Amino acid sequence: MTTSSRTHPLRVRHDASQIHALPGRRQLLAAAACAAGSLLLHGAARAASGTRATATATATATAVEVWKDPNCGCCKDWVDHMQAHGFQVTVHESGNAAVRARLGLPQQLGSCHTALVGGYLLEGHVPAADVQRLLKSKPQALGLAVPGMPVGSPGMDGPIYGGRKDPYDVLLVARNGSTTVFSRHHQAKAPG
Repeated sequence: MTTSSRTHPLRVRHDASQIHALPGRRQLLAAAACAAGSLLLHGAARAASGTRATATATATATAVEVWKDPNCGCCKDWVDHMQAHGFQVTVHESGNAAVRARLGLPQQLGSCHTALVGGYLLEGHVPAADVQRLLKSKPQALGLAVPGMPVGSPGMDGPIYGGRKDPYDVLLVARNGSTTVFSRHHQAKAPG
């Protein structure tokens, strides 16, 4: 998990002590040879591992930006769930009410954390599989929401809950605030 700071995470600061003379031709050739060897070894290791899905997930990690309360344990567990499914998560420990309002999510759909991924809003304990489906299908929508904090949803599924899995819906939120069911989880099976 990456926690935001006051400086941009990709911005590099240099001072005079960090500036060195330009490398010579031999140094450049040696560096190029090392880089090529490293790439070859990395490729061989990936091929030998036999886990193409893991390599693909790592190579194409999707960035998720999350706003949550710094003291919320279930939000941290949801972040862990997203990272375990290949998402690269940046966390802002500043609460989520202002961000949720700015993004136009109706208050009745609110939960304990708000996220952005691929131009879509995520509210609450949305499963990673639903986020992946959203990003693949690219609907015209604001995003996905799991209102409240249903027990059994990602982040609300730890040992403290005793294995309880309450039924809940993931809602597709239209830009006008209306919703439709995107997916259902832990529904009772019909007898038969």
